[in-house]
Formats: sequence, C-alpha cells, structure tokens
Amino acid sequence: MIFIKTEDELNLLRESGQIVAKALGEVAKYIKPGVTTKFLDGIGEETIRSYGAIPSFLNYNGFPSSLCISVNEVVVHGIPSESIVLKEGDIVSVDCGALKNGFHGDSAYTFCVGDVEPAIIELLKTTKESLYKGIEEAIDGKRIGDIGNAVQEYCQRRGYTVVRELVGHGVGRSLHEEPEVPNVGKRGSGVRLKQGMVIAIEPMINMGTRHVVIENDGWTVRTLDRKPSAHFEHTVAVTKGQGAQLMTSFEYIQQVLGDRFI
Repeated sequence: MIFIKTEDELNLLRESGQIVAKALGEVAKYIKPGVTTKFLDGIGEETIRSYGAIPSFLNYNGFPSSLCISVNEVVVHGIPSESIVLKEGDIVSVDCGALKNGFHGDSAYTFCVGDVEPAIIELLKTTKESLYKGIEEAIDGKRIGDIGNAVQEYCQRRGYTVVRELVGHGVGRSLHEEPEVPNVGKRGSGVRLKQGMVIAIEPMINMGTRHVVIENDGWTVRTLDRKPSAHFEHTVAVTKGQGAQLMTSFEYIQQVLGDRFI
C-alpha cells in the first residue's frame, strides 16, 4: 500500500529529515584520514538523539549500527568498525536515518577524505547531479519509471553504471514503504506519482561494472570488480505543478565543507 501524507504528516517528515541533515553535517566535521567509521557512527547517533529522535537503522532487521558507512568499493550498508580507518584519497558514503514523532527521515552523502583522484570526484559529481535529475521528475502525474530513467540516462551517458539490485523507496511511518524507486527505468512506466507521496531517491552509481556482491556479514554490498561506487540520497515529497519538496538537505554539509563541497 502507498500512503498519501497529509500536510501535518509532511511537516513531521520534514522535521525528521532535518535531523538527518544536521547529523550528516555533524559527521562531516570529523571525516579525515585516521578516523574510524565506528567513531563517525558514534557522532551520528549522539547527534540524532540530541534532537529527541532515535536512529532508524539501529537494530533494523538486525543491523548493528546507527549509520551505514560505506568506503570506496562498498556501495551501501557498510557496518561501522574500529578496524576500518579512513585514509587519504578514500571516498565514504554516510547513510543516515532518524525517527521522531512516528516518522522517518533518510538521506545519504558521499564524502571525499582528503585529496581524491579527479576521476573519482567526477563520479561523485555525476551521481549527485543524477539525484537532482531524478528529483525533477517527482511531480504529480509522472511515473516511477521517469525518475529511474532520468538517473540512468544521465549516468550512463557519462560512462558510469547503475546498480540495479538496490533501490529507493517510500518513506513514512516505516523506513521502507511502497513504492520501490529504481535508478533505472522506462519513461511512462511504473507507479503513477501523486501529490503527498514521500519517497527516497538514492542513486548508487559505479565506476566499473554495475554488478555487486554481498559480503559474508550479510550486509556489506560492494562492487564485483572493487572499483569505486558513489551514493547520494534525499527524501522528497511529490507535489503538483511544481518541483518536489525536499524533506532532507545537504546545507549543513555544505556549511562544514565550504569550497570542498562536491
């Protein structure tokens, strides 16, 4: 079932989304060589709880941490660890969720650790740009396939590949609701978008093959060829006759990174 949100519910979703945005901004302050992903997880959880929310991911289907932190070839669902230490030239996706007043926020951003190769920075820029191409399609009367097609075409024209096994999703009282939001698609196909639907759009784009594998921990998804992958995500509300409303934001990340903001 697809839930259409009321204006009051949208306000609550926006509040949760802003908590996620602030948590990502706080984590951004500590991303540098020598920092463990476990430390970043602690920063994220502390920030989420400081706003009276709880981490959406913690214990979700058994996931052991508050953030998904995915380094280099890890696409998504990386488990924070004391043994994973960021180093110069890495990229790291931080995916964050927060639950407050019965509604979830969900967003992700891929950060550079120190100086990163220009080719990898281009991967990040293209992935982030494709997110906004998808968001442009999130208006009443369009279809889910329009979103996926916009992301797919934008990235594939630039020589990148799109992960197909993992998708965006509806967001509301549950972290993952219908409909699924793939990052590939055919225009005019799929579920019709309606005003009040809230969805997470999250391109996962690879430098090499689109194929992925799941590591033995049952969570960590990495590229088959171990080439880098980028991941950006916003939660948005579908609107009628205007651009989608962002429930989440990268503004706090931008304030921290300044001219290093991708």
